[in-house]
Parts: sequence; structure tokens; C-alpha cells
Amino acid sequence: MPKLRLIVIFGEASAFYGGCDFVQTLRLALICSLALPVLLLTAACDERRKSDAELGLTPEQVVGRRIYDDQCDRCHEPYSSKGRKGPSLEGVFKHQYLGKSGLPANDERVNEIILSGRGDMPAFSRALTQDQVNSLLLYLHTL
Repeated sequence: MPKLRLIVIFGEASAFYGGCDFVQTLRLALICSLALPVLLLTAACDERRKSDAELGLTPEQVVGRRIYDDQCDRCHEPYSSKGRKGPSLEGVFKHQYLGKSGLPANDERVNEIILSGRGDMPAFSRALTQDQVNSLLLYLHTL
């Protein structure tokens, strides 16, 4: 088994292990370990938005998705646990209660919040018809 040797030349230490430049290997490992998280974060942020067909949305859910994009997306993140100004709506109906308010996570309660507003969220009763809210609720069930 080769022995590890340390050679000091002009005040700089270089280590050689069996003929390989150990310091260069360490530098490369350090660079790679710093670059990998950046690449992973970039790839995660660059994730392509899935099409309606890829999500298997019905025509009514597609209408709800368009309404979500126009009215909700600026404050609520659809496919991430991170919120924007408002809480994320990912999995909103997969829990018994709404995360921020503790109200029941059902169509009736969410419908009421959409139309009347709550806290910092404005009311959408003048911007959306009940049919549009129904389509939006159908889409929210897919998140």
C-alpha cells in the first residue's frame, strides 16, 4: 500500500498519495460539493410546468386552473409547500383543517373564503361567478 507523503515546496504544502496530487483532488472535491447544491436548486427552480393533459385535468378543472392562474397564483403557490403572500394551496383538501385558519378543509368553507375573503385575502365575489368558483374548487382538489 502506498504511503502518504507531504512535500513542502516554496512554502506551499502538496500531498501526494501514490503519485496522485492529493491537494488538487481535495480542491476538485470541494468545488464539486459546492457546485452540486447550486445545480440541484437551479434544476428544481427550472422545473417545467406540467400541461393540463399531463395532470389529467377534466375540462372543468382546466377552467379552474385558468382562474387560479389569473386570480390566485400571485399570492398562493400551487405545487410547493412554500407560500407567497398567502399560504401554499398544495394539498389544501388533503388535510382535515386549513393550515392557517384551522377551519375545516371542505368545499363549503373554501368557497366562503374565496367569495368573502379572510384576513389579508380580498373577497372575489365581484370578480368570480359561482360557476367559476366551482371550477376553481375542482382544480384545488387536484393540488
